[in-house]
Amino acid sequence: MHHALVRAASAALGVALLAVGASACSTAAPSSAAGTSSDASIRVVAAEDFWGSIARQLGGSHVKVTSIISNPNADPHDYEPTAADGREVATARYAIVNGIGYDTWADKLLAANPEPARTELKVGDLVGIKPGGNPHRWYSPEDVHKVIERITADYKKIDPEHSAYYDHRARTFDDQTLAPYDDLTASLRKTYAGTPIGASESIVVPLAQSLGLRILTPESFLDAINAGTDPTARDKSTIDRQIEDKEIKLYVYDSQNSTPDVRAQVEEAKEAGIPVTAVTETLTPAGASFQDWQVRQLRALKSALAEATGRR
Repeated sequence: MHHALVRAASAALGVALLAVGASACSTAAPSSAAGTSSDASIRVVAAEDFWGSIARQLGGSHVKVTSIISNPNADPHDYEPTAADGREVATARYAIVNGIGYDTWADKLLAANPEPARTELKVGDLVGIKPGGNPHRWYSPEDVHKVIERITADYKKIDPEHSAYYDHRARTFDDQTLAPYDDLTASLRKTYAGTPIGASESIVVPLAQSLGLRILTPESFLDAINAGTDPTARDKSTIDRQIEDKEIKLYVYDSQNSTPDVRAQVEEAKEAGIPVTAVTETLTPAGASFQDWQVRQLRALKSALAEATGRR
């Protein structure tokens, strides 16, 4: 999904920021201002639902999580926050944003209401990726586990009385809930590392790196599609040749950012007998858990790689 097409969201953002300011100056009860609901659970706001799903499962009954981006049709890059989003941020005790230029609107909402009592996690800072780097860290299994560890540590600091509960939730999530996800990534890496593939945009890069897959698509093309700019004729010609000559064994595309160029390449790959599989930017279907979403996509990827290589 594109960075360069960030819409002029000043009006909507202004409303949201006013809501934040109003919330900060309200006469709400102290527990609400501190980011706890009436049942003393931690109020958590996540900019995107993939991090929100993880936060909800790690916190269990002791957290109340709201994900601002939860519609598969919403673009996290150029989302226009609402007044309701501003209120959620203003009353949150814990906030999770992706960072790396992916959700700058969320940074603005947080900055509009500096709250010393609020704990904030910016995933890009946690994993050491600076603005300009690849923001799609939820497609890196290694980074996902770092986020799990940090969220658990933050919950324990916010709510030390229930530290043992959060530790138990984290162990269960790591060892049991994510077992199919971890097993699939390990199996794919062992069986298909080194396989050359084509991709539609940079969202595929963190996963391919984790699995040892070789993306032959020019990086400039991946970045252009992700940024919403026109790829060069030279890059498109290179990809056409890679497909025609079957230099790639598989084509992976983001179905939520399927531009005319990408759709043309998908059709070219299919006509050349090259397997095609898709990934999405956010949880699909809406309301799916992080692990169910990822496992479904990994299984589709494994099936396509098996067809492409003859290895199972």
